Amino acid sequence: MATTGKQIFSTLDAGGTLTVEVGEKSFDAPTGAQVLVKMEAAPINPSDLALLFSAADLENAEYTPGKIVAQMPEPFLSGAKGRHGQKSVVGNEGAGTVIAAGEDPAAQALIGQRVACVPGNAFGQYAVAPAAMCLPLGDISSVDGASAFVNPMTALGFVETAKMEGHNAIIHLAAASNLGQMLNRICQEDDMKLVNIVRKQEQADLLKSQGAKYVVNSSDDDFMAQLGAAIEETGAYLGFDPIGGGKNTDAVLKAMEHVAAKKMTEFSRYGSNQDKKMYMYGRLDLGPTILTPSYGLQWTVSGWLLTPFLAKAGMETVVRMRTRVLTNMKTTFASNYKAHVNLEQMLEKEAALDYRAMKTGEKYLVTPHS
Repeated sequence: MATTGKQIFSTLDAGGTLTVEVGEKSFDAPTGAQVLVKMEAAPINPSDLALLFSAADLENAEYTPGKIVAQMPEPFLSGAKGRHGQKSVVGNEGAGTVIAAGEDPAAQALIGQRVACVPGNAFGQYAVAPAAMCLPLGDISSVDGASAFVNPMTALGFVETAKMEGHNAIIHLAAASNLGQMLNRICQEDDMKLVNIVRKQEQADLLKSQGAKYVVNSSDDDFMAQLGAAIEETGAYLGFDPIGGGKNTDAVLKAMEHVAAKKMTEFSRYGSNQDKKMYMYGRLDLGPTILTPSYGLQWTVSGWLLTPFLAKAGMETVVRMRTRVLTNMKTTFASNYKAHVNLEQMLEKEAALDYRAMKTGEKYLVTPHS
């Protein structure tokens, strides 16, 4: 028997018109190791916004109840040619109650349980998910467990990546975000040194109040001096940047090289032999990434994505990470939300412009059945 419910769809046509709307989606009864989840809460993460809106002009869009029609500029229109005409579902993660399951015993065991899951259509009233990718929440509410996967596993993934690559210190940009605050707590627990980069004094104060030792403010006149001093003290030559565009990664690489060059006993036209690496894991700034020839040749800029990391890390590491998240969901991995919205409210102009801005500490939570 099929189950039908409301769902957010995002469709981009070849002419540049983006339509985001509430529609209906039908689900057949789950089979095998599948479960059907009644979705109760789902966070709007930056990774969701890339498919939901990308760079569409929301300021001048047409808003009607349950629907947004906007124009997509170049080069983002041609860059998304592969999705032209496709009616895409949206919402990476969320939490809810399993109301039906396939015949697999592992799936059957989840019936009636509240779980966190990563179905890919979490901005809807129902979702089908593999039982193996569901995290039973026990007494944890759907609101508290909605962000159990993307941010916690990403923050843990940064620390695991650092350990795998032989580092004992990390640099993190946009560090006062929900994810950044989690990373700060993890690093304190794991004795991993962390250099936090923020852009406002209140963000610096927030992290320091949570025990952060190294916090530098990119808005300060002596930002580069502060950053260099923190790198020199921690030995941090590995960084994670969710901003992507602009000169943020460039500034960090410059500071790394400046510290490394001071230790050289003789000049080299190729710069220091210190490995310097920056991972970009987001595009909060959709502009070009600007790199300058000011840090020698011993450097790497690479992308970091959670799913490939988990595949590389292996099941034993993934299970350990998931267990840690569940055990510490209300402490280390707690998330806070500025507002709760239902599917229709999610597409109102004031809300869409607000959560699309991706301001620190102002994440929205979608409650599909409210």
